[in-house]
Amino acid sequence: LRTVERAVAPLRCSLQAEARATVRFETPPGRQLQIDFGETRVVIGGEATRLYLFVATLGYSRRCYVRAFRHERQSAWFDGVEGAFAHFDGIPQEVLLDNARALVDHHDAATREVRFNARFQAFARYWGFRPRACAPYRARTKGKDERGVGYVKRNAIAGHSFASWAALEAHLVWWMREIADVRVHGTTGEPPLYRFRREEASALRPLDGRPPFRQVRDLTRRVQSDCCIEVDTNAYSVPWRLIGETVRTVVAGGRISIQHGGQEVAVHPECAGRRQRLIEPAHFSGMSPVSALLRSAAPPREAPRPAALLRPLAEYEQLVGGGW
Repeated sequence: LRTVERAVAPLRCSLQAEARATVRFETPPGRQLQIDFGETRVVIGGEATRLYLFVATLGYSRRCYVRAFRHERQSAWFDGVEGAFAHFDGIPQEVLLDNARALVDHHDAATREVRFNARFQAFARYWGFRPRACAPYRARTKGKDERGVGYVKRNAIAGHSFASWAALEAHLVWWMREIADVRVHGTTGEPPLYRFRREEASALRPLDGRPPFRQVRDLTRRVQSDCCIEVDTNAYSVPWRLIGETVRTVVAGGRISIQHGGQEVAVHPECAGRRQRLIEPAHFSGMSPVSALLRSAAPPREAPRPAALLRPLAEYEQLVGGGW
């Protein structure tokens, strides 16, 4: 057995080297954001607490964003990504992530076919970035963020205890500003904040004041014959030519955006009350004047009343030979 082991040792070393071999790649400014969660324990209020650290790292500048959560569910991923966008004041072209069950439904290791979670796809469309999943069982594909998670655990958390959760969050904000942003990075040889301000900040797409994804309602409505759709009992007008069509209705930030065929066809402020009608006269332009008048001014039709008897009952009694 030992003779066989000695004989195959060079082959075994070759296979191990092949499995570990990694090609380093660099991305241009504003191209990629890598995200991941790291789990650790920390003393908060005198008790050991399990902590989930969300870490996002920009691929070019290596500037990072850190936020603590009590869980690793989908809502934590969304809040973490949106927090990173707000921290960097911009959106990258793509977000690289591992195969977390909250985000990826299926990833075939052989064909590299990826099926993202439907809600995560809606989240990516809303913010306008392209999601990418690293190869299964090859977390080092996003090595910049993997090393970043370890760096946060060792430098920001290890050896610390906190009086409260708020104290922990305040510490992480201080640590990002005073330590992580201004240190000289081992790979780039520059402070991440300096590299970010010089080249990457201008390459990120602006946020345009969009509210968080979870405050947005994405609805589907059919245009009724009165040229309106209904949202929360309130009616909002759309161009009359869309009667009978299905439109996408996005409710966000006190605004109703109605879209059809990928184009915005109507915008209204969101009504605070109930059973109100917001009508835009331009939506009825080109409509038959008679038809428009009937739709807007005609009162509701009343049910027909039963016709009065044309003959008294006494005449029918004589024909049948008297009353009952």
